[in-house]
Order: sequence, then C-alpha cells, then structure tokens
Amino acid sequence: MEIFERLESEVRSYCRSWPVVFNEARGSYIYDESGRPYLDFFAGAGSLNYGHNHPELKSKLIDYLMSDAIVHSLDAYSSAKRDFLATFGETILGPRGLDYKVQFPGPAGNNAVEAALKLARKYTGRETVISFTNGFHGMTLGALAVTGNSMKRGGAGVPLSHSATMPFDKYMDGQTPDFLWLRSLLEDSGSGLDAPAAVIVETVQGEGGINVASAEWLRGLQEVCHEYDMLLIVDDIQMGCGRTGPFFSFEQAGITPDVVTMSKSISGYGIPMALTLIKRELDVWDPGEHNGTFRGPNPAFVTGAEAMRLFWSDDSLQKATEAKGQLIDRHLRAIAEELGSEEASVRGRGMARGLVLEREGAAKVLSREAFERGLLLETSGPEDEVAKLLPALTTTEQELEQGLEILADAARAAMKAPQHA
Repeated sequence: MEIFERLESEVRSYCRSWPVVFNEARGSYIYDESGRPYLDFFAGAGSLNYGHNHPELKSKLIDYLMSDAIVHSLDAYSSAKRDFLATFGETILGPRGLDYKVQFPGPAGNNAVEAALKLARKYTGRETVISFTNGFHGMTLGALAVTGNSMKRGGAGVPLSHSATMPFDKYMDGQTPDFLWLRSLLEDSGSGLDAPAAVIVETVQGEGGINVASAEWLRGLQEVCHEYDMLLIVDDIQMGCGRTGPFFSFEQAGITPDVVTMSKSISGYGIPMALTLIKRELDVWDPGEHNGTFRGPNPAFVTGAEAMRLFWSDDSLQKATEAKGQLIDRHLRAIAEELGSEEASVRGRGMARGLVLEREGAAKVLSREAFERGLLLETSGPEDEVAKLLPALTTTEQELEQGLEILADAARAAMKAPQHA
C-alpha cells in the first residue's frame, strides 16, 4: 500500500473502505492479489450492469482493438459511432417511440449534466434550474449547483448559484406533496424564484439514499414543467440502462423528459462514455459550442452497441431484473423485520435497493463487516445511513442469495457494535 499512500491524493475514498489491491474480475466477482474473491454488490457504482468482463463484450472489444480500428476520433464520423447510433435508434429509441437526438458530451456523467444545463439555459434564455433535496448530479461546478449534499457542495470553494432547491417526493415526513406550492412560487412575483429554465431530477436518488419518486409525483412534475415552459431533465446516469427494470428509469411513470443524461453502464463494459439525449426541437447548439477531446470513445461505442444487441433486443433482461429486485426486497425486509422497525427499513426499485439503518454510523459498520465477509457494497444518504445495493443485473439468483446472507450477518454484527463505531 506504500505507493498509494506516498503518491496518490488524499481525495481517494473507496480504497479506504476496501484496503486491498484488486487485480482480477469476472462476472459478479472481483479478486484481490491474494486471489480472495469478493461478491460485488457495488458494480462500479452502477457502471457494470452486465458484470465484470462480460465474455461477449470482451471479445468484440478485443477484435476491434486488434484490427487497428480507430480508438480516438473526437466527434469525427467513425464506423463504430455509426453502428452505435444505428443500434441505439433501432433497439432503444424506436421501440419506445422516443425522438431524441444524441449528443456525446464527454466521458463522464458530469459532462452530460453540464451539457444539459447549458442547453436548457441557451434554449429558454433563462438561468435558474430547479433541483431537489438529496439530489446528486456530479462534482463539477454546474452539476454541484444542482446537488444537495452539503459536503460535496462545500468542496466547490465558490458560490454555487443559478439554482433553486425544492423538496423531493416524500421528503416532508414521508408525504407526497402536490405541486400547488411550486405553482404558487412560479406565479407570485414576490416569491424570489426567477423563471426557471429547467428542472433536473432523478427518478430514484442513488447517492441521496435510494429515495424513490412515485409515478404520480413524476407525472405531476412533468405537468408543471409543460405548464410553465420549463424543460424536464431526467438524470438517468445511475438508474438508466435497466437498473430499475426498463432501459430508462422514467418509463414506469409514463413520462417523456425533454432531456435525459446517461453514462455509467451505457458503454456496457465500464469504459467511460456519456450521452445527453435531447428532443429534436431543442437541438439549438451551434457547431463546436459545447465540445471536448474525448467525445469519440470508439471502444465504448463497440461494447455499448453489442450490449444493446445482447440485452435489449427483447424484454427478458427487464423481466429478470424486476424479479431479482423482488427477491432482494424480500430478503431486505426480512433483515429489517429481524432488526426491528425502529432500527431498519427498506427502499428501492428494481436492482437498486437500500437497507436504511437508523442508528448513527451503523450502515458504515455494516459495509465494513460485509467487506470482511467478502461482499462489496457502499453507503449512501446524507448521513451515510443507507447500505446501498447495486449488483450487476446479470448476477444470478444463487449469487444474490449468497450476498444477502452475508449482508444479514453483517447487519447483525453492525447492530451489536458500539454506537458511533
């Protein structure tokens, strides 16, 4: 570990929770240098929905690289980009009746968010963007301005402006508010809320604690956006690509966002890639107005297109994900019942699930106990009070059962540990 301590920045985080050196990964397992396996319920923070080193994706990638095909192309045309766009249109957009244009804003999710915010402001001529309590949209300045977490916002070092925060669904003591309050603010010239360009929302808040918005609330939000000429931006960076069941997490609500941001598992293989999807009439960019060096990730185009062909040509993965999500939910509810309703509760949708532990520090202890037993998971929520499960969608039921047994043991150990451990 000495080389990491000596040369790597103190900003590193996950390695502090998992103090081993990883060097192999296959499917739902990752291995340290000693060969010890860890069942991965983290999946690259949702970047590995199809598991580690999926053999068919790996084969396509290797063949592409061995052929001396182009790797870096900025936004020049390439055969790999053509294939990705054609496959995305035929497999994802067409069957869902979605007429989005695809922008490649850069390699990471925050690139997609920054492009969405900039485009909304350019299109509407307005500045303010409404975001929600406990939302998370990235660590660059524009994305931080619409992120709720005070620790992350504090790292900006400058004022974060041109945004307004509203309560997420069930934020007010578990209540689902109607939108009368927002309409009142928008109509009252004394409210202090400038006319917003857009609203940005996650249908399930991952980093915020696996907070699930109801379909009714999301439909109400879309209605308000249409009524007041605000663009609706859905951040599907972590919850897209099938994490909640359907390819897009907003499909269950029956809404059609104006803009969608995607990253993480869109490449299918953990290769950096991001998309900003925009309704055709909103594509008012001038050439080169938003650009970057790494907008042509051809290896990611190759694996992304192949992942769509493998997993999204029919609804079998969606059905399997929904069934596995119910399996996880049943196990988590059994754990919560064992711990007691005052101590634990369960949240989630699809294969994004959370075990909420009320005792301060308990979720962090659970995560540590799980690691020691060979299971990787992270915590989320404003106080790290949620043990967050994001297993690969390809994780088998047997692997899920095994991991959930480890989780149950870790939860028991966490609740026995001294408070503030």
